[in-house]
Amino acid sequence: MKRSRRRIGRALAVGGAAIALTVAACAPGDDGGSGTETKKSDVNTDIESVGDVTLTVWDQEVRGAASKTMEDLNAAFEKEYPNVTIKRVSRSFSDLRKTLRLAITSDQDPPDVVQANNGRSDMGQFVKAGLLQSLDGYAEAYGWNDRFPESVRSLASYSEDGSTFGEGNLYGVPQLGEIVGLWYNKAKLKDLGAEPPKTTEDFEKVLAAAKDAGEVPIQYGDLDAWPGIHMLGFVQNQFVAPDTIRTLGFGREGASWESDENEQAAQTLSDWADKGYFTKDFNGLGSDPAWQNFAKGEGVFLVQGTWLLAEDLVKALGDDLGFMLPPVGPSGEQSVTGGTGLPYAVTDASDNADVAAAYIDFITNENAMKAMADAGNLPVVDADKADVSGVRAEVFEAWDEVNKQDALVPYLDYATPDFYDTLTGHVQKLTGGSESVDEFLAALEEDYSGFVSENSGH
Repeated sequence: MKRSRRRIGRALAVGGAAIALTVAACAPGDDGGSGTETKKSDVNTDIESVGDVTLTVWDQEVRGAASKTMEDLNAAFEKEYPNVTIKRVSRSFSDLRKTLRLAITSDQDPPDVVQANNGRSDMGQFVKAGLLQSLDGYAEAYGWNDRFPESVRSLASYSEDGSTFGEGNLYGVPQLGEIVGLWYNKAKLKDLGAEPPKTTEDFEKVLAAAKDAGEVPIQYGDLDAWPGIHMLGFVQNQFVAPDTIRTLGFGREGASWESDENEQAAQTLSDWADKGYFTKDFNGLGSDPAWQNFAKGEGVFLVQGTWLLAEDLVKALGDDLGFMLPPVGPSGEQSVTGGTGLPYAVTDASDNADVAAAYIDFITNENAMKAMADAGNLPVVDADKADVSGVRAEVFEAWDEVNKQDALVPYLDYATPDFYDTLTGHVQKLTGGSESVDEFLAALEEDYSGFVSENSGH
């Protein structure tokens, strides 16, 4: 199905997903950082006056079009400010998470600007350790408080001690919006005599039909571990109410992993693995090979984020590529995992904070957002100014619909400082058959409830 070219607008309204915890303050700087905060009166926006500067930037935009866009933006910044040289270090998301803390605490050429996962396990811990600079003064100087809705800023906001997520000081600015949805091969769906499934019941019927027809029902690779977060979230969205997912995802009091609804979700995920609805040996297959296989026509569905919009997936499948929101299940409510792309932050070790902030402003301005949209990405703001067609229109419409319904729920690894490791490891065990549903939920509950109890008494 081809879509006519059109302009699509949307109003970002993360809403309840950004409600913060209320806790007392602790002293920042546990690892020796100071958590520098620059006041608006101290900000220098005259970048040419600072002399020659080499700005070291770490990002995770390693894929083709996304990487090229960052190269182009960096070149444009250097042209705008000839006294600044960008030293770019680009690493995959997994590699970035493994090496970032060591880099920003190093005495040897620490980065000035980093893309930091905004969950508690990364940005929250960096803030607690005083390793990132508060950007509130720069937000005032550059007008970020007006440009970016509170719902966007809250997803990179923490109290100074890192315990409260969703309010406090601003520590990062994102370029992209993103949601995890269902990519599908329209031709294969047609061959199965099926329509895009709107309910869990219909979805499972298509999965069974695809398996019977010798197709890969869901192309999936979890070797990198993080895709398991999205797969669990995709299933959980169909069984658990959005407000409950938000409570769990933001590490707030008032929910439990050991609920009937979460048990249904975990059992469904386990059943899909047992029934062969995923790619064979999926726990040994990387995320990139998985989506690349889907681009080659292997698989009916792919559960992945809108960040793939910029990849060869679109070029390879053309008009056969479709995108839709997760089916609605027994919860009766539409829930969609997502938020913003990794925000760009300024490290406390940087001696060039004014230049770093100017760089962040440059790569998130209106021209940068247009470049992101032109490259196939979903800009976090200014999406209404982008001309899109085909599957891009479907993605932009999905983003619009999510925000109109206030259906956005957070990534589950935001919950606690250790939840990324807890969740990814146990999802692999559950889908690999080495852990029961009860054991799986008990492990998640232990991490979640332990953190909530300790944090609430902070």
